[in-house]
Amino acid sequence: MSRILLTGVNGQVGFELQSALTSLGEVIAVTRQDMDLTNQASILQILEKYQPTIIVNPAAYTAVDKAELEQEQAYLINRDAPKTMAEWAVTHNALLVHYSTDYVFDGTKEGSYVEEDIPNPQSVYGLSKLLGEQAIQQSGAKHLIFRTSWVFGVHGNNFIKTIIRLAKERESLNVVADQHGAPTSARLIAQVTTQVLAQYVQDEQFNRYGVYHLTSNGQTTWHEYARLIVDNVQQKQKIPLLKDNIVAIPSSAYPVPAKRPTNSCLNCDKITHSFNVDLTHWPIDVLSVIDAVCQ
Repeated sequence: MSRILLTGVNGQVGFELQSALTSLGEVIAVTRQDMDLTNQASILQILEKYQPTIIVNPAAYTAVDKAELEQEQAYLINRDAPKTMAEWAVTHNALLVHYSTDYVFDGTKEGSYVEEDIPNPQSVYGLSKLLGEQAIQQSGAKHLIFRTSWVFGVHGNNFIKTIIRLAKERESLNVVADQHGAPTSARLIAQVTTQVLAQYVQDEQFNRYGVYHLTSNGQTTWHEYARLIVDNVQQKQKIPLLKDNIVAIPSSAYPVPAKRPTNSCLNCDKITHSFNVDLTHWPIDVLSVIDAVCQ
């Protein structure tokens, strides 16, 4: 049986992984208090203590705008921590599973990004995540890097919960309509990760390492996403906000410190063909999370 060290268990993806991965072996779940990702000695201490055969690392510095100011923190967690894990994995023949983001791209491409497209991050967050990817690849460790986008779940803070909260407080809302992507549930990410790792565990000749895009099927804008959420909540309970009172605005009308990719669409053909996994259409998971949140 595998011994799996799981970081970031209080995050959206880590929360779902903690239960999903139990089918594969012993899961050792560590929090930020257990393992300080800004401290190399703390990371190595935990790895040495538990001697995992698989390291699953969804933990990250994800405050996109704050990263522009807290650059050192972002690089320590998103670049240096994965590098330390990867170097340990090499010497102990462990597998490192790591999660990255659509923010490694500049968002200017027409059509969905494939894994071979050249990254060009436009923010400190995006650059720190790209440097983490590169550190893992350069280490020589056995690795699987899953790039995802627009993550949501029942646990933690996300767009769905924000829109539901605002829908109960306001009669109108402005939402950006010129950024495109695929809302992706933490549960889907955890399920696919588990399916891929099951193949790794069972196949002694496994050699499908590398970078994979992992998002839900389909695409939308933040504006259309918000309309779907509000329309669905409206059917369950009386709220002041109607979907037709959600105003579409350009990104330029909602200035933020970190630049967002206009196009966050990731082509997932590689992961579906390599591992024979099914990716749900994004509204299905969104509606199930709305149901859970509105109970």
